[in-house]
Amino acid sequence: MSALLSISGLHVSYKAVPAVSGVDLDVREGEVRVILGSNGAGKTTIIKAILGLVKPLKGSIRFRDQELTRLPPHRIHQGGISWVPEGRQLWGTLTVLDNLKMGAFSEPDEAAVMERIEAMFERFPRLRERRFQVAGSLSGGEQQMVAIARALVSRPKLILMDEPSLGLAPMVVRDVFALVKEINRMGISILMVEQNARQALKVADWAYLLEVGRMVESGRAAEIAAKESVREIFLGGRA
Repeated sequence: MSALLSISGLHVSYKAVPAVSGVDLDVREGEVRVILGSNGAGKTTIIKAILGLVKPLKGSIRFRDQELTRLPPHRIHQGGISWVPEGRQLWGTLTVLDNLKMGAFSEPDEAAVMERIEAMFERFPRLRERRFQVAGSLSGGEQQMVAIARALVSRPKLILMDEPSLGLAPMVVRDVFALVKEINRMGISILMVEQNARQALKVADWAYLLEVGRMVESGRAAEIAAKESVREIFLGGRA
């Protein structure tokens, strides 16, 4: 199976401070892959580099055989990559409907966009009920639902999820990870950054461990979850 996304030798710095050093990773068609690591390990920097929000010092990021490092963010989005950002980052004073429209901001066919949004309302009936409500007034779980639906409106081939469980109640967290699997069954590949390693490793096919900007280990998610060192550091002790 060929790589949908391929990153090799990625180096990113913020001014003189290295954030990512020599990272290699792939995401294959139809897979869920997760990057695990502590705060400050460089996980979100990798996501931002893929999206064109930060420029690498060196290295390659290829998506569907196209080099992304020379493209602006809107071209990367148009090419089939969408983003569920950490903390949702909704337009809090806009309605749910308007937030969903922003998911396909580069699509000129308004009728096609509304058709996709209608499909999101079918998938997420609660969002239909809330469609004219300002997004900032929703619960955390509802806001995450909007953020995920917004990402789906552009019909991506790959969704980048940055800490999708952050700040959510345990029951909502379970719903979010169930939704990750459902989205994957739709044929959409997912690269997820997540601190909830226990849940992430249950839904992922493959896992990467990142420490201080360097990839220290990778492998099938079940094998990574079984490692004693991973259980002690990420899973809260021995199984």
